[in-house]
Amino acid sequence: MKKLWAGAVALLGFIFIISGCSQSTAKESDDGKKVVKIAISDEVNPPFLYADENNEPIGYDIDYLKEVEKKLPDYKFEYIWGEEESNLVGVDTGKYDFAINWFFKNPERQEKFLYPEHEFGYSLTSLVTKKDRDDIKTLDDMVGKKFPPVSPSGGLRAILNSYNDQHPDDPLTLESMDSPSNAENLKMVDKGKADAMFINVTTFNEIQKELNLNLKVAGIISKEPIFTVYSKENAELAKEIDQATVELTEDGTLSKLAEKWFGVDFFQDLEYINEEGFNFEK
Repeated sequence: MKKLWAGAVALLGFIFIISGCSQSTAKESDDGKKVVKIAISDEVNPPFLYADENNEPIGYDIDYLKEVEKKLPDYKFEYIWGEEESNLVGVDTGKYDFAINWFFKNPERQEKFLYPEHEFGYSLTSLVTKKDRDDIKTLDDMVGKKFPPVSPSGGLRAILNSYNDQHPDDPLTLESMDSPSNAENLKMVDKGKADAMFINVTTFNEIQKELNLNLKVAGIISKEPIFTVYSKENAELAKEIDQATVELTEDGTLSKLAEKWFGVDFFQDLEYINEEGFNFEK
């Protein structure tokens, strides 16, 4: 009986070794590099990320990752399209090594996922008004004025709530609505039913391409850092990519990519961005 048990253990050990070798080999490219599987969102957000005519990913995010890959010669990056929440599940389960999109830091995700120390770019929030208005450029200018309905949760509402917490004597007037339509809210501003809308610049640009409303970006309000997202078991890869990100920031590479895709270096401060003028037609 002992001989049978020993034989079974040996056989299981052999299977485990073979299985382990098989998994390791599957993660290597033909040239021996370790394949890093990156989940990218099919809910595209130009110019951060979108697809060309061959459904290949392009945009600021992809150019950033290509520069990172150059600095990590032992790795080969592979991109997989998917729905954002499914991508995060895939990161959590080890299906993907990390995900990239418009990821802000928030307490819920920080509990579950690993964020690198340094951002690789910024999302710019703005106030959008009718083109003939020059009285609204900052949130201070919106005190006593009307916003379209705002979602009670999410990053944009958090910024507005933070403003009200800091200005209890002169708060912004906010009307809440679950899942408000950005397009319908912009139409409200266009028709004069609201004074301005608080919205990410890239979101406005994409909707404006379709609707061509009599609207403009009146001012950039904030820079929100964006990050890649990893499982907490992938700390070494996150550290290596984070170091590459620091180097690309310090040598000006990411500033050049920002200017290429957005028309302005969003690593500069808000005063610079508003004075230089954002290339809103990008």
